[in-house]
Amino acid sequence: MSKSWLRGRVENGLRRGFQHAYKTVRVDPSTFLLQLRSAYGLPVTTFQGLYSVDVRVLDQVAEKVIRGGMKIAAVEGAGFGLGGVLTIVPDLGILAAVTLRTIQKLSLIYGFEFNTDDETAELWIAAATAAGVDISREMLEKEVIAKFVPRVIQRIAVKASTEVVEKWAGRVIPLVSSVIGAGLNYYFVRAWGKRAGTHFRQRHLEMRSRMLLAQNRVLDAPSAARLTP
Repeated sequence: MSKSWLRGRVENGLRRGFQHAYKTVRVDPSTFLLQLRSAYGLPVTTFQGLYSVDVRVLDQVAEKVIRGGMKIAAVEGAGFGLGGVLTIVPDLGILAAVTLRTIQKLSLIYGFEFNTDDETAELWIAAATAAGVDISREMLEKEVIAKFVPRVIQRIAVKASTEVVEKWAGRVIPLVSSVIGAGLNYYFVRAWGKRAGTHFRQRHLEMRSRMLLAQNRVLDAPSAARLTP
């Protein structure tokens, strides 16, 4: 079995997986907001309220979400790994769905919904960042979401397939590949979750700074008016 053949399988599996996940897999923001309140104890009623929560608390919730995704991916990888190389494509499809849902949750934790085209584009920018893909040029075309997302997915698939093909080569051995599949999936979601979380955390801090600056301007406005002759 050649590495180029395996790379092609991995690339196609990830591309199809993310395309399918994009169309069918979506974390419901309102349901997840309730989960943030009940399961994680965050005192918020809107996603805007997350900007008033200590960012260290948000980091802790993000870490728990990433760990949850890692466990799900590991169980899935162990099951599909029993089939060796024959189950790589379906395994990658589910892995893509688990990864995307994890990234969606991280987006919401740091206060970014994905109801508009711009927000959806931002979600995929985070996914690309997690994959180590530079899409700065495509950022100028975010409004064309129907063209933007498939292009980003293709670049993610190419980058990821090149990056992991060496490790996935061990899946040609049935049974042994179950352990390998679990481990690879576990660390795949971990790595992507960490990178995406860092992306959203940075955006969150930038948004906080802008909100604080705007708030200070409002508070300073009456004082400036009183000083005006």
